[in-house]
Amino acid sequence: MKKIHAHVEEWFQEIEDSEQKQAMQEEITQNLEEKVQDLMRRGKTEEDAINKTIVEFGDISDIKQELGVKGTDNRAAKRKQFGLHLGFSIWGSSLIIALFVFINLYYTPGTIWFVYPTFAVAWWPLVMFYKWLGWK
Repeated sequence: MKKIHAHVEEWFQEIEDSEQKQAMQEEITQNLEEKVQDLMRRGKTEEDAINKTIVEFGDISDIKQELGVKGTDNRAAKRKQFGLHLGFSIWGSSLIIALFVFINLYYTPGTIWFVYPTFAVAWWPLVMFYKWLGWK
């Protein structure tokens, strides 16, 4: 079970030492070891049981927030991610609008109709902009 201990240590390396951290680490380690033993009784190999247990446990960001670790909000990462989506949506909608303008001016130059689908396509970058701002 050294792999479980090492994995739990890695999860908690950002947190400063305290009694609460030690208690949480011991409790999580104990729960993971019990889950591994249960999976091994059901016929899994030790390595498979350990890997399955670690994957099923998931992320400990909630535990880190409970213990008071700063920077676990990941707002900057989310903002950067939505910034990429915002840029993609602006370029994509610009290309779609340019296509509508070309089709309109090439096939029906006497009637200006490209404005109508432009309003519909403009919602895409607008929604991405509000997501980038953090609005829900």
